[in-house]
Amino acid sequence: MSTGAILAITVLIAIICVALTFLGIYLSGIRYIKIETDSGGYIKFFGKVDSLGAPLQGRLYYSDGTTAEVDMTTGTVTYSNGDVYVGELKNLLKHGKGKLEFATGDVYEGEFVEDTITGRGKFSFANGDVYEGDLVNGVKEGYGTYIWADGSMYIGEFHNDKKHGKGKYMWSDGSSYEGEYKEDLKHGYGVYKFSNGDVYEGNFVEDVRSGYGKYTWANGETYEGEFAGNMMNGKGKYTWPQGRVYEGYFENGKIVRTAQPNESEPQAGGSDTENNGGNQ
Repeated sequence: MSTGAILAITVLIAIICVALTFLGIYLSGIRYIKIETDSGGYIKFFGKVDSLGAPLQGRLYYSDGTTAEVDMTTGTVTYSNGDVYVGELKNLLKHGKGKLEFATGDVYEGEFVEDTITGRGKFSFANGDVYEGDLVNGVKEGYGTYIWADGSMYIGEFHNDKKHGKGKYMWSDGSSYEGEYKEDLKHGYGVYKFSNGDVYEGNFVEDVRSGYGKYTWANGETYEGEFAGNMMNGKGKYTWPQGRVYEGYFENGKIVRTAQPNESEPQAGGSDTENNGGNQ
């Protein structure tokens, strides 16, 4: 037999072996499937399929380099970084309700949309903090409640993962603020109640009492007027519990008028005119 004939037979046998191998794989229910995602990426699946040809159990390869093991019978996806998801899946993506346990110890349970944490859900963080509310792409967006490990709590609106809009913050020491926020800072009108009994109601600018407001001390003294830098600054009215009233100008928390002959200057300030109202 010529060399050419032997080579041809060898090639033919190799082709038959490869074909038989692929046929065996096919008959065993093993498939390769590639799914394009709406975000422009893809997910590759290699593993067993069901009688309809849909993925059942196998390995996932994501366009960002992440890999995972999927078991559609239990709705479980175990990622190469240690994260584990159990819940509803659509086109191999987390979609619907489910629970995602992160390798860091954080746990999210709630709604997913096309592999993103979007909808209503609950985050339990490894440090003891808990957030329950609206999320978009994994960040707080909408209305929710955040409870810190020390017992402090915020209930209200969020935007781009920050307190933004109207809300109420309650500190573990008993003080509280209810009003407007902008990018995590008290900004706009609000009411701050201090743990010592003092109350401020009025305007804030970037976490600082600024503009018009009213401060009531626990001992009954009140000031109503202009504030700047957390202190009485500008025109205002100070009232003592005994009924004495001073109307005029203040600077850095103090009265700035000249006393008349035989008249002592009243002292304003209550228990704490420089309290900054917290930093939350």
